[in-house]
Amino acid sequence: MKVSKKVAGVEYAIRDIVTAARQVEKQGQKITYLNIGDPVQYGFQPPDNVKEAMIRSIKSGNNYYASSEGLPELREAIAQKEKAKGLSVSADDILVTNGVSEALDMVMSSIVEEGDEVLLPGPYYPPYASYVRLHGGIPVEFAVDLKNSTPDIDDIKSKITPKTVAICLISPNNPTGAVFSENSLKKLVDIANEHDLYIICDEIYDQIVFDEKFTGIGKVSGDSPIILLNGFSKVHLMSGWRIGYIAFNQSDKLKPLRENLPKLARVRISTNLPVQYAALESLRGPQGYVNEFVSELKKRRDFVVKRLNSIPGLSCTNPRGAFYAFPKIENNRYKSDQEFVMELLRKTGVLTVHGSGFGTKYGSGHFRIVFLPDLNTLGFALDEIERFVSTAS
Repeated sequence: MKVSKKVAGVEYAIRDIVTAARQVEKQGQKITYLNIGDPVQYGFQPPDNVKEAMIRSIKSGNNYYASSEGLPELREAIAQKEKAKGLSVSADDILVTNGVSEALDMVMSSIVEEGDEVLLPGPYYPPYASYVRLHGGIPVEFAVDLKNSTPDIDDIKSKITPKTVAICLISPNNPTGAVFSENSLKKLVDIANEHDLYIICDEIYDQIVFDEKFTGIGKVSGDSPIILLNGFSKVHLMSGWRIGYIAFNQSDKLKPLRENLPKLARVRISTNLPVQYAALESLRGPQGYVNEFVSELKKRRDFVVKRLNSIPGLSCTNPRGAFYAFPKIENNRYKSDQEFVMELLRKTGVLTVHGSGFGTKYGSGHFRIVFLPDLNTLGFALDEIERFVSTAS
């Protein structure tokens, strides 16, 4: 039977590799999971007031189809959050989605046609390339200086063609932890304006930064056509509840998209209503847990990066945000980063993700580690990685 050629280009290395881990597990090997960026699976939980808001919503009878655009009170609270970061936005400019993944799918299906090109930061979060391909487009990677967390402006300019429709940013970045500065963001906005391109900016890790203050794209966007993606899975620890949003800044160039993209929201009916009440509480309730969460992550980041850089044959730049390290494999006997990761899994039970799964041009030769586990677990995993690398050199 026929299968669409488009779906053949869909990949998600972060979860695809779990299939291999299950096979190793069946052979009796205990798996140490360092592959999924889900805080809740590593012991972090939404605050009690957020859980109670979810339960209260269900018990109060809020179990029906919500407005396709989202709960009005939540849209207003989201708009207030993004305005505080500098984005020119109102509640009418917000569309609530079932996670950022659905938001990304809606955006790509609305702006990408056969043969269109979308610029992605190399390396990038895999669904970006998958959704571009699914809708007939071509993902094009641009270079990022990981040490200095800066995009390569000249490289971006060289890769813009008449078929380019958008520049995507992920800051803080998955998988590298790079965080773009205000100056870098301004340069990217200027390039997009010069070539009449959309900027799609993913800020889901916006409050998970370690060494400097985060700058949102809204601070430099002016009236440029900015499509901002964000959600509640990371900072707000609501990963399994699947809620995100699209925010359009008030640019005249976005008018056709603002009129047409919501059709996709109506086709899929609505986002889970009880979860929307929980998300509302997560924005309006106490925020102290965020600082505690980030403080714990910083300890884990510092520990992991120091250990990785002490292992001969590996090197790792310092991630400035999110909760991922992206070490480079400097010297090993394996043909590819994917083979390295698979052998590491088979011989030690430590599950990471091959860097080429985040883009072959700039991800190859690396692997990604999630530093969400407790220090004991991370210490054990790094001991195993060190032992593996020392015998593989």
